[in-house]
Amino acid sequence: MIFGTRAVIEAVRADKEIDRLYLQSGLNNELLRELMTLIKERNIPFQYVPVEKLNRLTGKNHQGVVGYVSSLAYQKIEDILPFLFEQGKVPLLLVLDRITDVRNFGAICRSAECAGVDAVLIPSRGAAQINADAIKTSAGALLKIAVCRETNLKHTLAFLKESGLKIVACSEKAERAYFECDLNLPAALLMGSEEDGISGEYLKMADELIKIPMQGTIGSLNVSVATGIILFETLRQRH
Repeated sequence: MIFGTRAVIEAVRADKEIDRLYLQSGLNNELLRELMTLIKERNIPFQYVPVEKLNRLTGKNHQGVVGYVSSLAYQKIEDILPFLFEQGKVPLLLVLDRITDVRNFGAICRSAECAGVDAVLIPSRGAAQINADAIKTSAGALLKIAVCRETNLKHTLAFLKESGLKIVACSEKAERAYFECDLNLPAALLMGSEEDGISGEYLKMADELIKIPMQGTIGSLNVSVATGIILFETLRQRH
């Protein structure tokens, strides 16, 4: 955690990866305007919150600004994808839509690293914080796998489609079972939150919808378990 307007400004200028940034609602001064300019230039996710929330985060003089420095450096999918094709690989990407539970996120990344996923893509807003708990739950996988934080997932999915990747969405609305899908092609697996599933606008962009057949009375699996099933089916097909 870092707090204080000047401290956060210097962290941003030092190219620290800011994972979360909270700003006090209604606050307006010259230093804050300087910080806002930097935030917009670098697409840093931020949220306006009441001063009470900031006071709960830290008892120190936060000046209306509290941020969290990420435990890892985010990468750009625009740099990763061409490199994978140049290496003759069949890319396998994992796109997570609104997976906010830290432990679920860590467990998913652990499975992703074990299954040979090339990169995990998350939205800049509405994603789990990559903190010590996430890294611990991932058994350190988050320090080994590329993580890309995307400002606009819709634009990112469009870029992946244009780059020749098949967008495969796991959804209860699907008619096809996951093992009937050809996963030997360059692919991006799209998984959604347990509460709301995948956003409708992203589902429309999918090239194929798949589901995991269920026989019990409970209607769904934990998202980390579901992701593991699909990833290792992909690994099975590719080997």
